[in-house]
This record gives sequence, C-alpha cells and structure tokens, in this order.
Amino acid sequence: MSSRDILLSDDGSNGASIIGPEGRPITEEDLPPPNTKRWVMRRKAEVVAGVRSGLISLEEACRRYTLSVEEFLSWQRLIDSHGVRGLRATRLQDYRNGQPAPRPRVMSGAAE
Repeated sequence: MSSRDILLSDDGSNGASIIGPEGRPITEEDLPPPNTKRWVMRRKAEVVAGVRSGLISLEEACRRYTLSVEEFLSWQRLIDSHGVRGLRATRLQDYRNGQPAPRPRVMSGAAE
C-alpha cells in the first residue's frame, strides 16, 4: 500500500485515513496541530502525504499552517528527490545546492 492509499475507518465514522510516512494509518486529526512551530521531518511529511492523498487540500494546508505554496512545494520536491530525510533542516543546503556543504574549519592550537 502506498502513502496515497486511502483507508476508510472501521468504526463507521466518515473520517478517512491514509498510510503516513512512518507506515501507519493517519487521519486528518493526526496531522500536526495548526499552531505547530517546530517543523520536524515527520510533521512535514505528514502534511505532504495528507495533501497528496486528498485528506486535506493544498489551500487548507497552507492556511492551517501559514505556509506559502512555494514552501509546501519545496517540501514535496525534497521528498520526491531525497525521501523524507531530505526534509531535515540541517541538510537543506546540501540538498538544495546539489553539493555537499563546506565543512567547518577546525582551528588547532591556542587562541592568540
């Protein structure tokens, strides 16, 4: 089953669920809360999976999370190009530039 497969709820409710980025079913209620400030890989991937599957519209996701369409599309492109790990904020420059980031220089010896 892919992340785009929609499952109907067994409890008789009208809420649909999808298989999320971690391989377990998620519903609209499982999406990150609207006041999310810390966007870890998993939360970004859940929003992308929710939009791709139709669980939530792109417009609703952008409104709910105060995202620009460009920011959402960048998450989607990173997932398509590099998988969920591409959403890591610490590796963003590496993925966007297509080349490794420069390594920090290590200074040896005592400070003068």
